[in-house]
Amino acid sequence: MNTIGHLINGKTFVEGSQSQDVFNPATGEVTKKVDLASKSTVEEAIASAQAAYPAWRNTPPMKRARIMFKFKQLLEENADKICELVGEEHGKIVHDAAGELQRGIENVEYACGIPELLKGEHSKNVGPNIDSWSEFQPLGVVAGITPFNFPVMVPLWMYPMAIACGNTFVLKPSERDPSSTLFVAQLLQEAGLPEGVFNVVNGGKEAVDTLLTDERVKAVSFVGSTPIAEYIYSTANANGKRCQALGGAKNHAIVMPDADMDNAVNQLLGAAFGSSGERCMALSVAVAVGDAAADQLVSKMKEAMVSLKVGNHSDKSNDFGPVITCAHKDKVVGYIDSAEENGAEVVVDGRNPQVSGYENGFFVGGTLLDRVTPDMLSYKEEIFGPVLQVVRVKTMQEAMDLIDAHEYGNGTCIFTRDGEAARYFSDNIQVGMVGINVPLPVPVAYHSFGGWKRSLFGDLHAYGPDAVRFYTKRKTITQRWPSAGVREGIEFSMPTMK
Repeated sequence: MNTIGHLINGKTFVEGSQSQDVFNPATGEVTKKVDLASKSTVEEAIASAQAAYPAWRNTPPMKRARIMFKFKQLLEENADKICELVGEEHGKIVHDAAGELQRGIENVEYACGIPELLKGEHSKNVGPNIDSWSEFQPLGVVAGITPFNFPVMVPLWMYPMAIACGNTFVLKPSERDPSSTLFVAQLLQEAGLPEGVFNVVNGGKEAVDTLLTDERVKAVSFVGSTPIAEYIYSTANANGKRCQALGGAKNHAIVMPDADMDNAVNQLLGAAFGSSGERCMALSVAVAVGDAAADQLVSKMKEAMVSLKVGNHSDKSNDFGPVITCAHKDKVVGYIDSAEENGAEVVVDGRNPQVSGYENGFFVGGTLLDRVTPDMLSYKEEIFGPVLQVVRVKTMQEAMDLIDAHEYGNGTCIFTRDGEAARYFSDNIQVGMVGINVPLPVPVAYHSFGGWKRSLFGDLHAYGPDAVRFYTKRKTITQRWPSAGVREGIEFSMPTMK
């Protein structure tokens, strides 16, 4: 059986001391093994990155950009292969995997502009014959720890910009679906990246803890669940590292009485059930304002969900695939059971979908729950599955208060035709990413991604302009060259412009 290994100093290898099964979630079968790196292997990756850093730091930004241009080309040329690898190990339908890849490529495109992005500020004659300027310098060795749900896109949020800024990088991807991540890393080597600049280590907690505690690693970026994000952030900070840790979410959509209900239903179908709900931006709660709007929403959702098609990744006619593991399937089903036991109405039940030919797969069908209340476990916690819950409220303000009271503040949206209501919502809601009739308000690559409250730990958001700030440190230089025959006297007071 094929074993997925590591990429260190431009070479792939398998350590062989410990491994873990990799499943095809559509069949439930073990298809590969993934090698789990020991502490020494992670330290070897860090050492490789550290050795490559001096030369890479001094590589002109234009040359770094040219590698990113070539990398973009290789990603596009190998798109079918990448999407197939994602589907085999994650279960994501091929059209969804293509969307993930394209979003990742857009971040590579942004990194191609690094010569412009790294330009500092310059001021001439801030004092007599004194010039001052600032520049952005890389940090050194930096690390990324990424989740299973976007094995291509989320790593591409991190390392293209970090590397373009002049850093070297160690990536610890999810061990559940490692093949696409490693294949993409090999494409970056093919694009001309020097050995050691980018390294990939597969592993578990031991690998993570090594990255968090090794003094040679200067910054860590993480995307995953909130409990782990808190651990990553606190441990990294305790070891003197810069850190951004993106955590969980509970994304709400307010459906106003004046909303275009047919459009709202279409948008909610994709936002709630796309990628089997395994997105940190998935819309998992519809907050209907007024019983009339709620009744109409539930009726139309129920009717539309009849045509939802769940199945294997290779069939483009499928809407979404399985969840990542059997244990995760059981967890999602447990949330549905809990909601039903606590009084929620199961309008559409996806707990036992029949997928012909894939009876052992980890499938959960699209599920619609009505009359969910904020005290239910399914409302409080992130389900991360194809489950949409409807909460009924009387007013828009009550809906906003509900959203603001939740511990997560990643994304939200409102469906309405009322511009005044939309503006009030966007101005006042306590959430980091907001959509107006846009259900998945994921920023494009030249903006930055991040939530509020317990959805983000750290001061800077992911990718976009904030990535330049996260992966660099500013240095300001003030300079004067003595003029012939002119000498300054001794001054003990604070220097000022005279």
